[in-house]
Amino acid sequence: MAGMFSHKSLRARQVAPLAFAYVGYIVLCNLSLKVNTVGFYQVMKIAVAPTVMLLDLIFFGNVPAPKVVASVVLVCLGIGIATVTDSKLISNLSGLFVGLAATLVTALYQMWAGSKQKELQASSMQLLHQYTPQAAIILGCLIPLMEPVGWASLTGSAAAADAGKTIFSYHYTPAAVAAIVVSALLGLLVSLSTFLVIGCTSSLTYNVVGHLKTVIILTGGCLFFGDEMPPKKLLGVSVAMAGIIWYTQLKISGSTPAKPAAKAVDPLQQVVSDSSNGSSSSGNGTKFHSSSDGTEAGVKASANLMTPSGGTAKPRTITTADKAAAALYYKPAASAFMPAMHRANR
Repeated sequence: MAGMFSHKSLRARQVAPLAFAYVGYIVLCNLSLKVNTVGFYQVMKIAVAPTVMLLDLIFFGNVPAPKVVASVVLVCLGIGIATVTDSKLISNLSGLFVGLAATLVTALYQMWAGSKQKELQASSMQLLHQYTPQAAIILGCLIPLMEPVGWASLTGSAAAADAGKTIFSYHYTPAAVAAIVVSALLGLLVSLSTFLVIGCTSSLTYNVVGHLKTVIILTGGCLFFGDEMPPKKLLGVSVAMAGIIWYTQLKISGSTPAKPAAKAVDPLQQVVSDSSNGSSSSGNGTKFHSSSDGTEAGVKASANLMTPSGGTAKPRTITTADKAAAALYYKPAASAFMPAMHRANR
């Protein structure tokens, strides 16, 4: 596709859940903003991160670490303090159900955006290219049901009554068309960045990054556009940033694998083990030679000789079985070595 990515054909039913989840996410979030207060809408957006952790536990059995949970809660608490200003959050019961449904579907969409990439072995662009046509068709079918289309304005009978209030009666200037096109392109970039971030990290990390965006917007508005920063908002931004930094530190430290500690080998135990299979090397491949005669002193000396350069052997009590094993271990070598010594002395 224009050299940006290689085309990969996927079955329609494989990406259909993702398409429906995306449509539900778009429709329900906009409907929630329409029927609820801004404060309740913001609370439902904040609740997406805990919902992602809950669904990840239910569907995939992934139990988050307590410190990760605590850091996410700290981020959500800070964003709530900084952005929620309404004294009355819930205005109607239907709005409550719409908000809860929007939170649930958004969390599902974000989880599938990551799991489908691994399941189908598709990149972000490949998956986006496959499910977007389905999502566009579904949204096109929902427009007449949920938006004021203005069919009557096409005949001119109600043009004066609903002028500019419906899709067909709106006066599309070049500036308005340009704004629509730019908005569509930005929406495409948002969808692509969603898949890229979730594919490289996780849906939970994507939510934390989204809250970082909120912190940047609030701080940038104060620094560059003269917005007010009351103590409550400043406290919320500080708490959220502390949670984001904590979460980042936990993820970085968790992604660095710990080096396994080297296991010490008891040299005398290696003698006993090797005597059963006739080997004359230690567990790490180092060759050893000894002239032990099977006595207790000889066993201790052979244990010292069998210690590799730079290594130390932990002393332990020499048992009768150890003496017998050491004598059997070195007997063949002694049998071959002694005649050679007699010949040399002659």
